[in-house]
Amino acid sequence: MIIRSKAPLRIGFAGGGSDVSPYSDIYGGAILNATINKYAYATVLPRSDQKIILNAIDNHIRVELESTEYLEPEGDLALIKGIYNRIVRDFTGKPLSFELITHVDAPPGSGLGSSSTLVTAIVGAFQEWLNLALGEYDLAHLAYLIEREDMGMSGGKQDQYAATFGGVNFMEFYDRGKVIVNPLRIKNEILDELSYNLVLYNTETSRLSSQIIEAQRQNVLNKKTESVEAMHNIKKQAILMKELLLRGELNRMGEVLNFGWEYKQQMAEGIVNQNLLEIYRAAIRAGSTGGKISGAGGGGFMFFFCPRNTRHEVVKALKRFNGKVEPFEFTKSGLKTWKNI
Repeated sequence: MIIRSKAPLRIGFAGGGSDVSPYSDIYGGAILNATINKYAYATVLPRSDQKIILNAIDNHIRVELESTEYLEPEGDLALIKGIYNRIVRDFTGKPLSFELITHVDAPPGSGLGSSSTLVTAIVGAFQEWLNLALGEYDLAHLAYLIEREDMGMSGGKQDQYAATFGGVNFMEFYDRGKVIVNPLRIKNEILDELSYNLVLYNTETSRLSSQIIEAQRQNVLNKKTESVEAMHNIKKQAILMKELLLRGELNRMGEVLNFGWEYKQQMAEGIVNQNLLEIYRAAIRAGSTGGKISGAGGGGFMFFFCPRNTRHEVVKALKRFNGKVEPFEFTKSGLKTWKNI
C-alpha cells in the first residue's frame, strides 16, 4: 500500500505578521492569502521490519532509524521526527514502522510557507494511513502545535491553514489560538486576470525567517510604537485587499500592495535589504504599481502587480538581477490525501 498527500504553497497578499503571537493575541490579526500550484508532497510506505526511514529527496537526506515510541528531535530531519512523536503520543500510543518520502516545490526560506506546508502534508499522510479523526481546523491546528510548541519554531499561524483549506482566504486570528478561515468566492475571470497581472519572482536568496519573526515579537512585547502601528496598518491592508478582490477592483491592487510595502519595513529590522530594495525599485520603474516580499522578508520570493500589459517590461527589468520569474496559477483546493493499494 502507498499513501500519498500533497498540500499547496501560498502567496500572502496582505496582513503578514499579524498572525504572529503576541500581536494576534493582544490585538487580533487578519491575513489575506491564496494558494498556488506549487506543492509539498509526502508519501508513506508501511513497513514490517521495525524500521523508520525518512527520505527528503529534494534535500538529499536519508535517515534510517529503529522504530521506537520517541525519536530524539535533533539532527537531520528533526522536524519530521517531531511530527512522528506527536502522532504516536496523541493517536497510536505505540511505535510505527514505515518509510516517509518528502519533497517540496520551493526551498526552505522561500517565503511561500514551504516548511509549514510540508508539516501539513505529512500530518495529512498520517491521517490517511491511520484513519485519524481530524477535521480541517483540527489538522491545521495540530500542524501549528507541532511547529510552534513541540519544536519551538518561531512563526505565525496562516501557513498551516492555507495549506489545509486552499483557495483564496481571509483569515482572522485571535487570543487563545482561535482562528476563523473565511473562503472568498472570487470569480474565475478575476483570478485569471490577477494571475496574469502578478509576476512571481524568486530572488534565489534565502533567509532565516525565525530571526525576523523573533525581532517582530520583541517589538510587540516591548511596545515599540512604530512597529506596533505598522502592524496595525498591515492588518488594515488585509481588509482593504479583501474588499478590492470581492469587488473586482484590481486596478487598485498595486496601490494597496505599495501601502503594505512601506509599513512592512517598519515591523522589524532585516525585512528589507539593499538587494530587495533595488529589485523593488526596478520593477516599479518598469511599470509595476506595487509589490510585496512573500513571507517574513529578508529574501525568498517577491511578487509584483503589473497592470494592463506592463508585466513584459517588468520581467525584462528583473533579468538584470540574479533571480528568476516563476510561472504559477491559483488553486482552489487545499490538502489532498489518497491511497494506492
